[in-house]
Amino acid sequence: MGIAAEFKAFAMRGNVVDLAVGVIIGGAFGKIVSSCVEAILMPVIGLLTAGSDFSKLALTIGQNAKGEPVLLRYGAFCQSVLDFLIIAFVLFLALKAINRLQTPPAPAPAADPVPSKEEVLLTEIRDLLARR
Repeated sequence: MGIAAEFKAFAMRGNVVDLAVGVIIGGAFGKIVSSCVEAILMPVIGLLTAGSDFSKLALTIGQNAKGEPVLLRYGAFCQSVLDFLIIAFVLFLALKAINRLQTPPAPAPAADPVPSKEEVLLTEIRDLLARR
């Protein structure tokens, strides 16, 4: 089997295609959540925190060789953490809904267990003793 045929067999497996679709949808969903956080949630949080733009909050920790301030941008980090928390929460809710929609597997019918050799012999001995 040639490399091209092996690659085609690999790429067309169901798991690989499902993963590709999930990554693409996840990327698009991430952009939507980032936009929501940036345009809707952070301005409200900024308003609650005395009107400051939360994403631009930073600490000056020094200056570089050009004399420009070196900033520790903790506001942008907090915004990314909020993005992550929202995405994780929405995924949790989606997985919870999917799990509810799945039907539980039917319980296996209770089969009579096949007795072992010892059990068969003990049953025969019991029956013989009962006849005496």
